[in-house]
This record gives sequence, structure tokens and C-alpha cells, in this order.
Amino acid sequence: MAVAELTAQDASLTSMRLMASGRIRDARELLENAVRRFPGNVSLWLNLAVAHRAGGDLVASLTALDGALRVDPRNFLALLMRATIIEAQGNHRQAAQAYGAALTQYSPHAHYDPPTRHAIARAQQVHEAYMRELEESLRGSVAGLAGASGSSETRRIDRMIDHMMGRRKVYTQKPTHFHLPGLPSIEFFERQEFPWLDRLEAATRDIQRELASLLDNPDPSSAVPYIQYPDWAPLDQWKPLNNSPRWSAIHLLEKGLPVPANADRCPVTMSVLADMPQPRVKDRSPVAMFSLLKPQTRIPPHHGVANTRLVVHLPLVVPGGCGFRVGSETREWKVGQAWVFDDTIEHEAWNDSDELRVVMIFDIWHPHLSEVERTAYARIMASMDEVTGVVADGGI
Repeated sequence: MAVAELTAQDASLTSMRLMASGRIRDARELLENAVRRFPGNVSLWLNLAVAHRAGGDLVASLTALDGALRVDPRNFLALLMRATIIEAQGNHRQAAQAYGAALTQYSPHAHYDPPTRHAIARAQQVHEAYMRELEESLRGSVAGLAGASGSSETRRIDRMIDHMMGRRKVYTQKPTHFHLPGLPSIEFFERQEFPWLDRLEAATRDIQRELASLLDNPDPSSAVPYIQYPDWAPLDQWKPLNNSPRWSAIHLLEKGLPVPANADRCPVTMSVLADMPQPRVKDRSPVAMFSLLKPQTRIPPHHGVANTRLVVHLPLVVPGGCGFRVGSETREWKVGQAWVFDDTIEHEAWNDSDELRVVMIFDIWHPHLSEVERTAYARIMASMDEVTGVVADGGI
């Protein structure tokens, strides 16, 4: 059969037989003709790269791989072979970076022949060594610069390096409804920004006693499902918890007003909440509640309503096996230790224990808002509610 009559598959198979018999030059000539006829065939470009490498022409091999990657920029075998050739040329750091690019397309469940598996192992070894060297250099460059270990500056710098090294995913604010531009995306805020946390935490035992009274002698209407949407609402992530007692709330403040059945039984808790910098938005806030998560229940990843507020958690009943993630940071609740976070960054919670978990939750103004912005936001919400005649769930 004439070369011009070969299909792309025939040309690929014939070239492999020629190379196996040592006829590298013939295979290369056949493949060069074939890629001119079938420039969109990745296998031909890969075989041509192999033929050039077998003939000792690494530059031509890289050129052939460029042809394959023009057709399929994410082709794992082309990326991997490209990295091996760059390493063979003695460009070790470029090779490490190229191996890293190849490994982004690696599928651990795919079937690879022994030479490819060997190349994958080499790629992982070289890239891991390079990343260790890079991380040591980055951390060494700022050693001692940000003050005492554990300071807020040190933590932020550490997180920046973690992002650069791919150890942390970068999460940003994605409020479901209301976004005020220019506010920073911070997962957990530094507690020194909120001196009133001491007052809150000091009241933990009193708040626990009032909670216990509610739980021991419950009003039938006190605890309500945390998630309450119509059954037809297109909110798939909430279906397991929608109108379910598995995640419920005992509301103390709702849409800006006390809930008498609960608030009247918690005078100390209400006194503490009165000292907190909660937003004041007509028919919307302040809000505060006890959040009850039953055993073996998980709250799926989700985002909050508005980035103009932050959320405070005060853990009150925390069995083992409970956790909480905001963005790339996961923490364990500890009774009496509060934290402040931005709930417009993706977050989730879980109770893998066999006991109830209870956390007190309330909103505060975002501390980076000016008084003008707070007033403007409150007026915008009031104006919107007046026009629409609807106050959306979710507080401010």
C-alpha cells in the first residue's frame, strides 16, 4: 500500500512496527508525511516525537510534541514526554515545572504501560523535590519578618504561601443575595478585632443553663427546622434537611424582634446579645438562635446571604466528632470558645457523633463597614422590602 493511501491508524501502526524493527529513519519519514495529511491526529504526533527521540534529536521531538499539544493541550502523554525530554536536555527546573503541568492531567485509575508508569514515578519524584525546595525558599525568605510565631501577620503570610504551593484553595465571598464591593474575603477573623468576645465567652455557663432549661422543658413550637423552603423549590443541596428536625433552631431574635416564647426564658443570654454589635435593619435584624444539629447529620457546603455581616458561633454542647469548615480552614468547636467568620465564603458543618450538638449563632456588622455604609445598607434593604413587599429569609 502506498504511503499516500495509508489511513492515520495504518500509519501509526506501521510506524510502530518499523521502530520495533530498528528502522527509525523509515518510521520518521512515514510519520512526517502522515502528520502533513492528518495534522489533527495526536497519536501520529506522539509517534513522531518517539521516533525523533529514538534517533537522538530531542529538539525535533519537542517540536512534534508541540504539534500534539496544539491539537490537545491537556494530553497527558504528550505533557509527560515533553517533561522527560526537557529533563534529558539538562534543564532540571524547567523539567520539574513541566512534570507538574503533566501531573495535573494524570489519572491514577487509568491503565498505563510499564515505561509510562516509570515516567510517572519519576515525574512525581522530581516535582515533589522541586516543590519542597520552593517551599523552603519561600518560607525562609520571610523567616522572622512577621513577628512572633502565631501572630495574625504570620498566619496570613503562611496562608499566602500555602495558596502558592497549592496546599489551600482560594475561596472568595459569594453571597447569595447582597454584595457590597471592596470587603476582604477572610475565612475566620482574628479574635483581637472583637474585644467583646471576652464578655460573650464569660457568660457561657449562664447561657448553657438557660439552653438546658429550654431543652429540658421545651415549648412545642420553640425548635423549628433551620431550613424551610417549599418542597418544589429548586434547592437540591437542601433536600435532605429541608423542613427536617435534624437541623433545627431555637430563635431568640428573629427579623429584628425577640421571640418571646424563647427570649423570655433566657434573660442572661438576651442581656449578652444586647451588648453585641448586631446590625439593625428594619424587619431583618438582629437575629440570634441556638442551632441544634442532631447526631449523624451533615450541613452541606453553602454560602450566606450578605457580606455586610459576619457570623459569630459560641459552642455550648459539643460532643466528639463535630467539625466546621470555612473555605480552606477546618476547625473543631470547643465549648465556650467563640469565633467570627464570613459566611458568604463556602462553609459546612457536621456532627458525626451519637449526641446532640448546640451552638449559639448571631450576626454582627462587618467591622470594615463605615457608619455611612451601614446606614446606606439598612436604607437600601428597607426600600427594597417596601417596593417588593417581601422580606427574604436569612436576616440582613
